[in-house]
Amino acid sequence: MNNYLLPILAVVFGIVIATISKNKKAFNTKLLLSFSGSFLLALTLFELLPEVYEHLDTKLTGLFIMCGILLQIILEFFSKGAEHGHVHIHKDETAFPWLLFISLCIHSFLEGFAIHEHNDMVYGVLVHKIPIATLISMFLLHSNYKKLEIFSFLIVFAMMTPFGTLISNHFDFVSGYIQIINAFVIGIFFHISTTILFESSEGHKFNLSKLIVIILGVGMAYMI
Repeated sequence: MNNYLLPILAVVFGIVIATISKNKKAFNTKLLLSFSGSFLLALTLFELLPEVYEHLDTKLTGLFIMCGILLQIILEFFSKGAEHGHVHIHKDETAFPWLLFISLCIHSFLEGFAIHEHNDMVYGVLVHKIPIATLISMFLLHSNYKKLEIFSFLIVFAMMTPFGTLISNHFDFVSGYIQIINAFVIGIFFHISTTILFESSEGHKFNLSKLIVIILGVGMAYMI
C-alpha cells in the first residue's frame, strides 16, 4: 500500500509547503533538491541498476538507459526542466500549460514502474517528488489559472506515479517488458538526479552544506 500512498503524500506535502510559503524565496529548496538528487541517484545505482543488468543483455541495457536519458531531454524541451526544479510560469498567462502538464504526467507515470518489485525505490520517488511538487504548486498557486484547473493539474499529477505502479504490478502484458521499461526509467533518473546536483547551487559550485547533504543522501540510500 505504501507504494501507492507515498508518492501521493509527497505531492500533498509539497502543496502544503507551497501554501504555507508566501513566495518562492520564503522556502529555500536548494538543499532539499541536492539531497533528493543524491538520494535518488544512489538508490537507482544500489537497487534498480543491478536488477536490470541481471535480466537484460549488457549492451542492450546501456542502449535502453541512453534512450531513457534522451526521452527525459525531450520531455524537458516541453516542461522546461520542471522535473528538476525549473518552473517557468508567467503570472499574466491564463492559457492552461498543456505541454508542462503532459510532460510531467509522462515523467511521473514512468517513474511509477520503477517501484514494481522495488519497494525501496518508492522512497527515492518520495524524496524526489516533495521539492518538485512544492515548486510546481508555488507557481501554480501564484498564477492566473483557474482554481479548478490548478486543482485538476495537481490531482492528476499526484495520481500518475501510483497509476504506473498499478499497471506494472497487475497487468500481465507489461511483465515481459518491465526490465526494459526500468532501464528507460534508470536513464530518466540519471539525467534528473545529475542535473539537480549540478544546478542546485549558484554558479554550479559546491559548498560545504551542499556536500554534507549529498553525502547524507548517499549514506541514507545505502542503509535502506
